[in-house]
Amino acid sequence: MNHNKKPHQAEAPDMEKASASEQAQPAAEPAKNAPGAESRLQELERQLPAAQAASAENMDKFLRAKAETENIRRRAEIDVANAHKYAIERFAAEMLAVRDSLELAKAVDLKDSRVMEKVLEGLDLTLKLMDAGLQKFAVTVIDPQGQKFDPEKHQAMSTVETDQMPPNHVLKVMQKGYLLNNRLLRPAMVIVSKAKVQDGDKPAAS
Repeated sequence: MNHNKKPHQAEAPDMEKASASEQAQPAAEPAKNAPGAESRLQELERQLPAAQAASAENMDKFLRAKAETENIRRRAEIDVANAHKYAIERFAAEMLAVRDSLELAKAVDLKDSRVMEKVLEGLDLTLKLMDAGLQKFAVTVIDPQGQKFDPEKHQAMSTVETDQMPPNHVLKVMQKGYLLNNRLLRPAMVIVSKAKVQDGDKPAAS
C-alpha cells in the first residue's frame, strides 16, 4: 500500500469539473437590463416634454427681455438727444416775456409828453421779468459794490487811489457778474481801490 499519495490529488477532478461548469454558464446581462433601469428610462422619457416646454418658455422670456432692453436703450438715446436739443426750452420761454416787453416799449408814441416816463416804467418791468426768469434757472447776480475784491468772481479793470474805501475793495462795478448754480458764468468787471499815496511818499521828480 502506497502511503505517499497526497490527499488533495484525489480532489483535482472535482475542481476541474467545477471550473468547466462555470465557463458553461452564460455571461451576466449588461447593467442596462438590470431591474429598475427600464422604469428609469421611461421616467426620463415622460419628463422630456415638460423639460422641452420649459426650455422653450425660457427662450421666449429671454428674447422678450432682450427686445425690451433694446427698446429701453433706444428710448434713452432719444431722451438724451432731446435733452441736449431742448435743454434751454424753459429758459427760452421765460425770455419771450422779456422780448414782448421790449417790443411794447418800441411801440411807445414818441409824441406823447410822458413818453420818457413810460419808457422807464417799461424798462423797469422788463428788468424785473428778466430777473425772475434768471432766478428760476439758478442764475444769480454778482454785484460786489463796496465788497472786498475776489479774483475768483471779479475781474479788475483798473485800480484807483482813494482814502474813501479800504485798499483792495470794489470801488465801482462796471458790469455785474453772474453765477449759474454757484458756478461762475461771468465775472463782475470792477474798479478796485488802492491806498492813496501820501505826498511825502511820492518819489521826487528828476
